[in-house]
Amino acid sequence: MNAQTERLTLEGPAGAIEAVRDAAAVPEEGGAPRGVAVIAHPHPLFGGTMDNKVVQTLARAFVASGWTAVRFNFRGVGATAGSYDEGRGELEDLLAVVRQVAPQGALALAGFSFGAFVTSHALARLWAEREADIERAVLIGTAASRFSVAPVPPEAHQRTLVVHGEADDTVPLASVMDWARPQVLPVTVVPGGGHFFHGQLPLLKNLVVRHLQSRL
Repeated sequence: MNAQTERLTLEGPAGAIEAVRDAAAVPEEGGAPRGVAVIAHPHPLFGGTMDNKVVQTLARAFVASGWTAVRFNFRGVGATAGSYDEGRGELEDLLAVVRQVAPQGALALAGFSFGAFVTSHALARLWAEREADIERAVLIGTAASRFSVAPVPPEAHQRTLVVHGEADDTVPLASVMDWARPQVLPVTVVPGGGHFFHGQLPLLKNLVVRHLQSRL
C-alpha cells in the first residue's frame, strides 16, 4: 500500500498465514502508534483477499488515525495454507494473527462482509480476556443474511462502528437491522451504497476515521 508496508509470514493452525503490515502514520518521528488493527477480508470462495479495495480502505483509515494495520489472507487464499472452513477455521486464523502481531496492548478488530462475520466472533471470543485492550471494532457490510453473526458485547457498543450500504444487494440492509435491533446496536447507513461501496470509498474511509478519532 505504501513504502511502510511489510510482508509477513505468520503461523496458523492450518499452516503459514500470508499477511501485510502497514505502518501507522504518527505525527512526529519516533512517535508510537496507537495500537494494532487486525483486518479481515471478504468471502474466500468469491474472490475475497486482503487486497480487496474495502479492506485496503479500512487499512488506510487505521493508518491515517495512528494505528498499525495488519491485513491477512484466510486459509486457502493466496499463500496461506489450508482450505475454506465456513468460518470456523477462519476464526482460528484471525485469532492466531492477533496472538502474533498484537499479543498485548491496544487492539482494534475490523472486517468486511464475511470478514465482519468472522470478526464478530473474534470480538466475542477475545472480549472476556482483553476487554481493556480492545479499543475499537469496525464491521462493514456485515454478512448477516448468510452467516450467524455474533452479537456485539453490550459494553463494546460505543467502541463499535457498523456500516452498511442502503442498496446492498449482496447482504440486504434489512438482515443487518434484524441482527442489530435486538442489541439496540446503531447501524450507519450509506445512502445508495452497494456492498462494495463503489464510488463511495472516500466516504467510507472518512466514517471510519471519524469513529477512530472520536472520544468515548
